[in-house]
Amino acid sequence: MEDSVAVTILILFVHFLLLNYPSSSLPLCSDSRAPHILKRPLVFCPYNGSVCCDSAKDLQLQKQFHEMNISDPGCATLVKSTLCSRCDQFSAQLFKVESGPQAVPVLCSSTLLLNSSLSNKAPSSFCSTVWDACQNVSILSSPFAPSLQGRGGAPVDSSPSKLNKLWQSKSVFCDAFGGSSDNKSICFNGEQVSLKKTETVLPPMGMCLEKIGNGSYLNMVAHPDGSNSAFFSDQSGKIWLATIPEQSSGATLGLDMSRPFMDLSDRVFSDSSFGMMGMAFHPNFAQNGRFFASFNCDKVKTPGCSGRCACNSDVDCDPSKIGSSNAAQPCRYHKVIAEFTANGTSGYSASPIEVRRVFTLGLPFAFNHAGQILFGPADGYLYVMMGDGGKGGDPHYFSQNKKSLLGKILRLDIDNLPSADEIGYLGLWGNYSVPQDNPSSEDKDLQPEIWALGLRNPWRCSFDSERSLYFVCADTGQDHYEEVDIITKGGNYGWSVFEGPFPYNPHQSPANSTNPIFPVLGYNHSDVNDNEGSAAISGGYFYRSLTDPCMFGSYLYADLYGSAIWAAAESPANSGNFTSNMIPFSCAHDSPIHCSSIPGNSLPALGYIYSFGEDNRKDIFILASSGVYRVVRPSRCNYTCSKENVTAIILQTPSSGNQLTNFHWMLFLSLSFLGFLLSTESYVLIESL
Repeated sequence: MEDSVAVTILILFVHFLLLNYPSSSLPLCSDSRAPHILKRPLVFCPYNGSVCCDSAKDLQLQKQFHEMNISDPGCATLVKSTLCSRCDQFSAQLFKVESGPQAVPVLCSSTLLLNSSLSNKAPSSFCSTVWDACQNVSILSSPFAPSLQGRGGAPVDSSPSKLNKLWQSKSVFCDAFGGSSDNKSICFNGEQVSLKKTETVLPPMGMCLEKIGNGSYLNMVAHPDGSNSAFFSDQSGKIWLATIPEQSSGATLGLDMSRPFMDLSDRVFSDSSFGMMGMAFHPNFAQNGRFFASFNCDKVKTPGCSGRCACNSDVDCDPSKIGSSNAAQPCRYHKVIAEFTANGTSGYSASPIEVRRVFTLGLPFAFNHAGQILFGPADGYLYVMMGDGGKGGDPHYFSQNKKSLLGKILRLDIDNLPSADEIGYLGLWGNYSVPQDNPSSEDKDLQPEIWALGLRNPWRCSFDSERSLYFVCADTGQDHYEEVDIITKGGNYGWSVFEGPFPYNPHQSPANSTNPIFPVLGYNHSDVNDNEGSAAISGGYFYRSLTDPCMFGSYLYADLYGSAIWAAAESPANSGNFTSNMIPFSCAHDSPIHCSSIPGNSLPALGYIYSFGEDNRKDIFILASSGVYRVVRPSRCNYTCSKENVTAIILQTPSSGNQLTNFHWMLFLSLSFLGFLLSTESYVLIESL
């Protein structure tokens, strides 16, 4: 009897989790840009607050509606509301941008809206309502034409048409245009999408760490094969392939310092703010062996270190007039992205011979050049983080200059390579092409490579592994404020007109910075380092591991100086609004490597927190000057987490790889909840999957 009750509870709870699993929604427009706050009300579409339409778009929709010449008032009202959904702050989801835009939003077609953090209030079948009201009404240039199903844009056929002439029946019509709201998608129900109030998320009681390595690294990238291996690189230009030990095994990082995977130290210029800043592995690395390194070189010391200077006449900058920086002439140092291959080499090493030089840019100053590179999980393009060049306050306004690549995030296509003639003709900075949907396709003043602008020194960005629309970057501040931004197409993040949400005015600010997107998170320097008055943010990841369930879904980030770590929870869910809490952290008493403590303090002596890492299990790592630390079960540090079973948890991942799936996480929570209800003291979660 008890077993049957347990199974019933398990089934119900798994169903509950399926309905409440985080969606991929984010306030985002159908053109992949961020919504904006209206300065004046729209004339035609009844949308307010954060919207995706300006007055020009509103007028365009009004013109499109009038040209339809709909005689029936009821049908006209429904079609108008459908057209105006383009203005909704969730229009990217309504119009299914990730799978290809369509002419109309997904119309709610179920009488039962599944549980979702996004709601259109009335749980009715809007698709049926549209059919009933419009099936016998003539509509010129109907957006419901079969030829437009799954396509964006305006109809090409301007002849009048009725729904019952275009579609056989209501069910066929709603099969084509209908859908339901759940936590993986949303649908349009005739009204502006609203956010449900969600339960307040309590911050974790603390973060428990174990030290598994003594080396100092700037970068960690999980092996693309899904195994328990990861690549680590240091500032000098060496890359190692390491084996990640099992949780609670007592083992350390399997890394042989004497056998690097690749050594680029002969060409990398390494100094306090220079070195190897990033590495990225092609999405098809397992098949093609392609990987990329981002580093700095010194043209005085290294042959082949040459390229155009970022200070040039195109951006109204004269290198001869900006003076030296750190005792070096402008553009002595360069930012380089080079491609390498692991094909034809052993699994533990790769040739340091470059396949091609993807990107080279001369740096006018010796600081703030970022350097991280990432492949977008949805589009497969290479994202390149660029600092503003380094002079305090960005006096040359590189970040706001649409012709400069400094202070930007770039988006490059490294699969479709141009010819040498095309590189020169197009004025490219190396061997890459520009994706056709980059923002310059709509803003001709913008350099083609630019995806976002107005950044000072983005230090560590990441894509949420569960929601690819969440592209999050930490951006180091100047004098007072460190920030975290959600990066969107063409987004302007304000620097140097703003530092975070605050005006920054040591120089006369340029007037061409409009509609800045302010940070979703941040902190003042005085919050963490009041004595020195300085700070520098290190961006992290959304925590998606099974290890600490009380941390799940939080965005983790830290300060360089190692004394502060934050966990930020989104509330309401999918709103882009975050509440952050500085959380205590400590080292497990059974850590494989002993953690030293700060004198006179119980905090572990991490030193400088350079970066975060994430492995294929979604466990999170801290890369610090004192070593490599991993987030472990909170009970190992005596932190309380009601969702954690503090007894034996055996979790083996599938034999095909060590990647943890959503199913594992749901089953984990289900069984944890079940054990809580039955007051069991111990049980085995998963013996084998």
